[in-house]
Amino acid sequence: MSAIRLLVLGAVRQHGRAHGYQVRGDLEYWGAHEWSNAKPGSIYHALKQMAKQGLLRAHEVAPSTAGGPPRTEYEITGQGEAEFFRLLRDSLVSYDQKMDVQSAAIGFLVELERAEALDLLRERIRRIGRWRSAVTGNYLPEGGPGQLGHIGEIMNLWVHTADSDAAWTQGLIGRLEAGAYTFAGEGEPFVGVLAEGQDNPYATGERHRGDDR
Repeated sequence: MSAIRLLVLGAVRQHGRAHGYQVRGDLEYWGAHEWSNAKPGSIYHALKQMAKQGLLRAHEVAPSTAGGPPRTEYEITGQGEAEFFRLLRDSLVSYDQKMDVQSAAIGFLVELERAEALDLLRERIRRIGRWRSAVTGNYLPEGGPGQLGHIGEIMNLWVHTADSDAAWTQGLIGRLEAGAYTFAGEGEPFVGVLAEGQDNPYATGERHRGDDR
């Protein structure tokens, strides 16, 4: 599963309608360029591909203030909305060792109702437990990882990562059960997107306003 589809669909959805520069700015604002493959080329490619697939609707609007060709703005379709929530739910419960997918899902967690988010996180912990039981029985014999030579350290690393994931997820569940954050249906959500023209303190390198593909 790729994080870029979830990230781009979610960013467009939060704006209602957005051009490539805005989506890129939001993902950099979230630091996604550091922990995922959300690089400029990947973002613009994802927008165009998902428009072809019917997940986004493309609109050509007036040229940017910097001049150049008309910019393209995107809005999510009904099919795209369904795909966004499918990816979000799958990403929350799937234990696949990909931090970018998990991070993208956590970023959109509050788009769900609180009860569903808690159920999905509990299911994640159950799946981690099942995975751990299976691999420890096969790859971590009583003699410990040393019995497999240094190769045993690979599975030792994965088990340690799984335990850390489960512990962090349990902590998040506790915070959500205590009422942390505003979820769908509970009121005004946290605004995590940049307004049009708002400076992005985390922008990378030199960017131009005309870059509105």
